[in-house]
Amino acid sequence: MKEILFGVSGGIAAYKSAAVVSRLVQQGFGVTVVMTDSATELVSPKTFEALSGRLVQTSVFRTDRIHAHIEPAREADLFCIAPATANILAKAAHGIADDLLSTLILSFEGTLLFAPAMNTAMWNKPSVQRNVRQLVEDGSLMIGPVSGRLSCGETGVGRMVEPEQIVAEIIRLTTASKT
Repeated sequence: MKEILFGVSGGIAAYKSAAVVSRLVQQGFGVTVVMTDSATELVSPKTFEALSGRLVQTSVFRTDRIHAHIEPAREADLFCIAPATANILAKAAHGIADDLLSTLILSFEGTLLFAPAMNTAMWNKPSVQRNVRQLVEDGSLMIGPVSGRLSCGETGVGRMVEPEQIVAEIIRLTTASKT
């Protein structure tokens, strides 16, 4: 069974991540969810626990793991962060590890897949685009964002891709790594 480490950062698109986790488990993946504090304000960790069948990790200090900041990263075949906010993209691009999710990103050595989601103005900021370019140069993969209706009521680029697309990409990437 392939192991997926699934990071949820604090964007409103976090509700879509529940569908991704559910579909991955239905496809036979083992999924460990890590959430930022902001993400837990949008979707309850209990939702992801019910869908994954595993405890959700939210803090280096609130866990049963001695080395919570590295153990899940060592166990995973792929690490997907969806939604990937401007904040988590910046942390990842610059090696900032100030919470469990950003620390695991820094300690993970396999395929990193980011699914960005944010307001169009944020997505278009030169600093965000620099961070995305840096992550891609460093070997990370991006899926999206796409254009569509955003939670703020505006329409533009910044919408997280649909759960089916993320699941299909994870399946493709984990299948490709078998060969």
